[in-house]
Amino acid sequence: MDAFKPTPPAVQVQLDSIPSGADAKTSVGPGCKTPCSVAVPAVDTGFTVTYTMNKFLPVTVPVQVINIPGDFDSPASTSIDPNPVVAELKPAGPPPKPVRRPPPKPKQPKPAAAPAASPFPPPPPPAR
Repeated sequence: MDAFKPTPPAVQVQLDSIPSGADAKTSVGPGCKTPCSVAVPAVDTGFTVTYTMNKFLPVTVPVQVINIPGDFDSPASTSIDPNPVVAELKPAGPPPKPVRRPPPKPKQPKPAAAPAASPFPPPPPPAR
């Protein structure tokens, strides 16, 4: 029965980023390099736009689709919120520096412990 469902109307969405030049990809398919505009199907569930750019952290922005039913005086319409969809990309920090550990020291034998003090008096010296 899905064959009889009408396809959702397409709506134009303006995509922009700070800084410009990011790759913007919608979760419903189309994408472009900002600033740009794409036609997306107006799905009832809404969609997301993910922005990526080298040396910047990716950002995903949720977008709502608002369907306004028509009446006798006006036709039905569909709008997107927000439109334009803008994301501010944050610079990615430098990669973590590898932790350098000093090489393990070779194990040396422990010196022999001094004999413990005897509770007995020392023996007398040998006679001559």
